[in-house]
Amino acid sequence: MSEDRADTSLDADGKEWVASGRVAIIGAGLIGRAWAMIFARAGWEAVLYDTDQAARADAPGLCRQGLAILAGHGLCDDPAAAAARIRVAGDLKQAVAGADHVQENGPERLEVKKALFAELDALCAPDTVIASSTSAIQCSLFTENLPHRARCLVAHPVNPPHLIPVVELSGAPWTDPQVIAKARAMFAAIGQAPVEVRREVDGFILNRLQAALLTEAFRLVAEGYVSPQDLDTTVSQGLGLRWSFMGPFETIDLNAPGGVADYCARYGPFFARFAASQAGPETWQDPALATALAAVAEARGRAPGEAPDPQHHSRLSAWRDGRLAALVAHKSGMPEPDDL
Repeated sequence: MSEDRADTSLDADGKEWVASGRVAIIGAGLIGRAWAMIFARAGWEAVLYDTDQAARADAPGLCRQGLAILAGHGLCDDPAAAAARIRVAGDLKQAVAGADHVQENGPERLEVKKALFAELDALCAPDTVIASSTSAIQCSLFTENLPHRARCLVAHPVNPPHLIPVVELSGAPWTDPQVIAKARAMFAAIGQAPVEVRREVDGFILNRLQAALLTEAFRLVAEGYVSPQDLDTTVSQGLGLRWSFMGPFETIDLNAPGGVADYCARYGPFFARFAASQAGPETWQDPALATALAAVAEARGRAPGEAPDPQHHSRLSAWRDGRLAALVAHKSGMPEPDDL
């Protein structure tokens, strides 16, 4: 830990964690810039590095724009001060010098992760936590041979991380439990919503839940039960409204007078029948996949196989981010269940 910069506090269990300090963010793409905004907004100094010179040059301006948008929704108190805490390093060694935490956002390729983590492990102070933003690569696959592997973990965000706060913390079998606890306290302190993946599993938690829903969605469209538009409406105007502030267990606990056990007694036979007929790998293979993709393309006003128009796609992304920011701002003012 860089004692000259870091402000430390104690969590509920008496463990020390970094309340503010310096974070090195490796990779200045969309995810890396989002992390820079998150840490800088929380009072940290954020040092960005990317092997691509253009990405390094563009990052500060794009972060300033993003922080201004957050401020417009009441999600950043002082965007100018936050932007001033973001800077760019000229090389990897400069980026990690004095870092209390490192967040890696390199390409989603195992060989790249192995090489990059070997460099980071050699350059960082032994007590610096090194986390990867990987979406699906398990921590054990790229940290096994590192001398300081106990301080490494996955901290998987959801795109866009500065608007969707959940962070999945997944360690390897050799990751020090205190590292997980320290990371969890730190991410909570900077405004994220950390969750712990207790054992390594392919895809972590969020992607596995998303895969289950997507698999059934593609099957229902491919087999002609529903149009892509109506399926999206079912989620955005149905399930998604509840899920924006309640998880599935909380939801079913309120959907039956006797709570979760009562719900399972009432609807368990249907779910058992559904599980027995659940879509399998064939959903993601032709001809089923081709049928579903053609229907989705038609619903989006595109020919089969046609890529989205980049400008229209960008406008839709900006619209999505605006709606997410408004939702996050709304949720921040809602009382928690324990306060009712």
